[in-house]
Amino acid sequence: MSKITVLAGGLLMALSVSAYADERMKVAAGEEVFKRCHACHSADPSKNTFGPSLTGVVGRKAASLPRFNYSAALRDSGVVWTEANLRKWVENNDAFVPGTRMRHVAITDPAEQDYLIAYLKSLK
Repeated sequence: MSKITVLAGGLLMALSVSAYADERMKVAAGEEVFKRCHACHSADPSKNTFGPSLTGVVGRKAASLPRFNYSAALRDSGVVWTEANLRKWVENNDAFVPGTRMRHVAITDPAEQDYLIAYLKSLK
């Protein structure tokens, strides 16, 4: 094995570790942002509170979680919770889906949105 191969492998491993650490930091920061959501939403998949559980929300069709009474506006929206749609929702849910019952939270900082989405993606 050449020195270049060993160096390249070591560099790839270091980048992987660095990316992993960066993602863990985003998730931890997102958990802090989620505290604004936690008053109404659970991170426990078996527990709906005032709002539905957000475990598994990324990639899920809006208003599809059983045992929660969603607004007609959200049920009829056809929205799937992609990262882009989650950003629109947390920035201005009233504008994104008019007629929803969720109060407006206005997380407009893109970095906070990144952190929150990283945290939501970790909830499986």
